[in-house]
Amino acid sequence: MLQSQDPSLPGPAAGVDLPGRDRLLAFFTAIAIVTVLYVGRDVFVPIAVAILLSFVLAPVILVLRRVRVPRTAAAVVVVIATFVGLLALGSVIALQTSDLVAELPKYRFNLSEKIRSVKEATGGSGTFERTMDMIQDLGRELEAPDPAKAVKEEGGPLATGGRPLPVEIRQPPPGTLGTLSTVMAPLLHPLATIGIIFIFVLFILLQREDLRNRFVRLAGAHDMQRTTAALDDAARRLSRFFLTQVALNAAFGTVIGLGLWLIGVPSPLLFGIAAAVLRFVPYVGAAVAAALPIGFALAVDPGWTMVFSAFALFIVVEPLVGHVIEPLLYGRSTGLSPVAVIAAATFWTWLWGPIGLLLSTPLTLCLVVLGRHVESLEFLDVALGDRPPLSDSELLYQRLLAGDPIEAAASAEDVLRQTDLDAYCDGVVLPALKLAQRDAARGALDAERQARIRDTLADLLEHLPAPEEKVAAEDADDAGSRPEGPSVLVLPARSALDEAAAQLLVYRLTADGVAAEAAAPGGARRLATGQAGMVVLAYLSPATPAHRRYTIRTLSRDRTGRRVVVADFMAEGPPPALQGEAAAVSTVKGAVEAAQMEAPVSEPPAPAVVPVRAGAA
Repeated sequence: MLQSQDPSLPGPAAGVDLPGRDRLLAFFTAIAIVTVLYVGRDVFVPIAVAILLSFVLAPVILVLRRVRVPRTAAAVVVVIATFVGLLALGSVIALQTSDLVAELPKYRFNLSEKIRSVKEATGGSGTFERTMDMIQDLGRELEAPDPAKAVKEEGGPLATGGRPLPVEIRQPPPGTLGTLSTVMAPLLHPLATIGIIFIFVLFILLQREDLRNRFVRLAGAHDMQRTTAALDDAARRLSRFFLTQVALNAAFGTVIGLGLWLIGVPSPLLFGIAAAVLRFVPYVGAAVAAALPIGFALAVDPGWTMVFSAFALFIVVEPLVGHVIEPLLYGRSTGLSPVAVIAAATFWTWLWGPIGLLLSTPLTLCLVVLGRHVESLEFLDVALGDRPPLSDSELLYQRLLAGDPIEAAASAEDVLRQTDLDAYCDGVVLPALKLAQRDAARGALDAERQARIRDTLADLLEHLPAPEEKVAAEDADDAGSRPEGPSVLVLPARSALDEAAAQLLVYRLTADGVAAEAAAPGGARRLATGQAGMVVLAYLSPATPAHRRYTIRTLSRDRTGRRVVVADFMAEGPPPALQGEAAAVSTVKGAVEAAQMEAPVSEPPAPAVVPVRAGAA
């Protein structure tokens, strides 16, 4: 008896969508976190820089600990040395920049000459000059006053003789304190930020284990052993990655600086430091680092030799570092997908400005590592990581659903370069068909979409490269050496998915040179006598033992001695053989081996007749 439920009570009858409510809660939580990070960027930026810097300095402290330096002394020494080194680096950058700006007026003549040479190369008063004249005319048009506004102002109360009186506001000269505050104001905020960063770095390095334990408590206290091991592994990997990246970018800047010095570009130390820093910026950093010295060489050199030499330096060094040395040091990828790198750079730049652009890749990599080790944050790894979000079989099923054999064939070729045909059939295609069968069993896949999967798989098998055995068999068939009619007939049980499995099995048998053919579903009664010495029943759809016995008996009635193999692809492990069956398999490879072993004989004993209840078929 059905019982009614009070709609005022909470529960499924009240219409509460718990998964939808959870997703909505997660969405608003993400918005709240982003808002807090944006509003509190003056606080969170130093903390983020300190955390990343602690990853870089942690291996150095571990080295000092191995030589029996106390933890506090090691942390203090490393932090002070880093602070002094960065301060010295900043001083060098400031001095080099001031010298560079002071020398710029000297190279005005060279720039004028190069502009004149470009004009001459483009035809003098031709396209280049017409374009420049048009731009200048547009600028004058934009800067011209509005006539209607000018007429209106001429009649104003402040007009004298029809023209407005000019008014100029002058500030009194600042005193000593005003001058000092004007000079110090731009420096106070960066100095305060640097001080906060190093204070955080010192305390993070001193309390590293305590902070780790607190994070374990928050993220995974229910499985402490696993969470601790995951965090230790993540910290070790991040430290190695960041330290390697810092060392590699420093070496890149050193090589660029030495190369520019040999070429003769002024201030090579400044451009080398800029190249090392800008290389932390994904994609555009190296281009900006190259544009700065190349542009300055354009102004310094009266000719073009220095410009082309600086350009050649970056063209050689950057690909060598990015495509040869980096993969050797820490693999072929940072662990982030290319789209994630661009999206992260855009997001962190919007959130925290230029410092966010510099930190975008390290911060996003930290999120991906957390997603790989913390179960509740797995979505970060799926959204930002470079690991495939779908397995090969899931990707194939998705392409079969979409009716796209071209992309499925391209993916199949990639898999077949790394494995053999049996592994592809049983490890990729068959699991994809099993996914389709499970969806069909729960009513999520109608007959029309099952037929689309069957047809798309047939197109996929036609697009796949033919194995050597299949080519040899086709050549033999063209020469007339193959007997007429198939030696193996694959009979799908009922549905279009069974037909797809039969097509796969025929393809695999043909690859081994076996004459195989697929029949229509339910064709046991209409099977022609003498056309096949062996029949393979392909099952993806559910089939009772009684149905299989009935089909076997019907097939054997047409021709005495015909062997029957039951391929129950949905079975977990080898299915139990029924009375009268020659073989029972659950994989494509097993069906192929059974077809090769069970050669037809002249007069084998007929399969035993098993009573079948009415309607069992």
